[in-house]
Amino acid sequence: MVGKLCQAIVIMLLISPLPVMASGPDLVLKRLDGKSENVSDFIGHGKWTVVAIWAHDCPVCNADIDEIAFFHDAHHRTNATVLGVSIDGWAQRKKAQHFIDLHGLGFPNLIAEPNPAQLAKFGGGSFYGTPTFYVYSPTGELRGRHVGAVTQEQLEDFINSSGSTAKADSGETKG
Repeated sequence: MVGKLCQAIVIMLLISPLPVMASGPDLVLKRLDGKSENVSDFIGHGKWTVVAIWAHDCPVCNADIDEIAFFHDAHHRTNATVLGVSIDGWAQRKKAQHFIDLHGLGFPNLIAEPNPAQLAKFGGGSFYGTPTFYVYSPTGELRGRHVGAVTQEQLEDFINSSGSTAKADSGETKG
């Protein structure tokens, strides 16, 4: 009985659709080399974008970031990409870089301060912790948010069930 209840809770916590947000957040963060980037520059260029918010010392992040890397590797040339955002803060950027190197992450990563008000700008309500995933459509609309571990298959299922723009056409895409 308890196992079925836990399973039901996990199913309810899968990616939840959100009201459409017009575009990616206007939020300037730093790359690990110190240069500034606007998060909105990574979103809405003809591909789905998954923003993965993580921390180097998050056990779930360390256990499951490979799923996100697999997702990125399988889709970045066609219909989806990933942007990582470490909330380790600039003072701990070396630990964030170690996390990236340890997991061989091939997608871009930015550094944010662990500020819930700043992180809430990604949309979908208050920020609860790591890992958190935000899914933006190819036109930059926030379509879903998920707190906790997520698999490559769950991301693919969400994107494929989110309408006719879920799959990239055979034409060239930016991003």
